[in-house]
Amino acid sequence: MAIDAFLGKWCLISSEGFEDYMKELGVGMAMRKMGSMAKPDVYIIKDGDTITVKTESTFKTSQFSFKLGEKFEENTLDGRKTQVSIFPSEKTHFLGYLTDEDEWDGKKTIITRKLVDGQLVVECDMNGVKCVRVYQKA
Repeated sequence: MAIDAFLGKWCLISSEGFEDYMKELGVGMAMRKMGSMAKPDVYIIKDGDTITVKTESTFKTSQFSFKLGEKFEENTLDGRKTQVSIFPSEKTHFLGYLTDEDEWDGKKTIITRKLVDGQLVVECDMNGVKCVRVYQKA
């Protein structure tokens, strides 16, 4: 499966464990509550070998662009400045998986995006605290 399968607009349809995950990241209570209530749309766009991910909600909007396998800096919605590498899973050779490794202040979180039955499933893990967010293509 090529990266092109990820492209398009995705609308959040379910979210489990997101508030606990944000707490583990160090996000304050007010922002966690607002973040948990938000129903963001995610746009994944490709221009040449550059991929852009834009997350848009009534609460906040963020955007980052990258090339697969190249480290870049991201300012997250909750104010962290992270070093990020995004790559296709080496085990699956692009069989529907993209993995982010976000690092900051000696901490690390792993975010895996995968396509399952036509849906975008985003799994986040930090220190064993996990969340799963499912998006439907618009």
